[in-house]
Amino acid sequence: MTAVAGGDGTVGKALEVLDLVASFGRPVRFSEILDKSPYPKATTYRLIQTLTNQRMLGFDAERQTYAPGVRLVRLAHAAWTQSSLAPIARPFIDALSLEVGDTVHLAQLDHAQVLYVDKRNAREPVQMFSQAGKVGPAYCTGVGKAMLAYLPEAELAPILSQQSYHRFTPSTLTSEEELRAELANIRARGYAFDREEHEPGIICVALPILSESKRVLGALSVTTTNTRKTLDDLAALAPVIAETARRIAGEAESWRFPDAAAQTTRTGT
Repeated sequence: MTAVAGGDGTVGKALEVLDLVASFGRPVRFSEILDKSPYPKATTYRLIQTLTNQRMLGFDAERQTYAPGVRLVRLAHAAWTQSSLAPIARPFIDALSLEVGDTVHLAQLDHAQVLYVDKRNAREPVQMFSQAGKVGPAYCTGVGKAMLAYLPEAELAPILSQQSYHRFTPSTLTSEEELRAELANIRARGYAFDREEHEPGIICVALPILSESKRVLGALSVTTTNTRKTLDDLAALAPVIAETARRIAGEAESWRFPDAAAQTTRTGT
């Protein structure tokens, strides 16, 4: 784990420890936190106590464990409501899920990664990595590639340089050159595939959600297994996914995304 830049000071360090606790996905003891913390024992303990006092962490005295606290949950809910497509998209992905019968994902870019902001399970659910609130790689997921393909070069280049290009399966793209070629193909046909690139047996078709000005707002995917459908089967769903994406984008046009609002403030327009 990399230490936060010094300019972020105590707040940055505290947030890093908060991220660390959350990354365990379960209540965790101080010794486990300390084992992965980039800070000395005294500093780590002080940061944890501050986070606990502020209710960003909860402490179970009986089990001697720490977990994300109620204040963090409240803040997360507010952020989810105000800065995510989820509330806008919910009725549309509900309808899409009912129509196609397969798992539907709604995702947005979070820096150089994919954040799954909502999910509807198939009629017969499939066990897979993605869950609402989880972060995944952009270079080897359908939703990730669908969004990357429509970014302007000035935004795309730094994101591609931050990808790990780890080989999850034999189908994973493992270089920027391979990924750029794939993104060109996605732009040409209008949709992306996940060809078992992140998880064995899991395939999907994904399309971007684009604003009227072609800004990438997010992406939609329909996901299943290679034993239930083929890539051709999924490609046949592209038109209905595209219509859902268009409707979500239409609803979002009147909703000010945080970066758009910030840009307006900076330019004074």
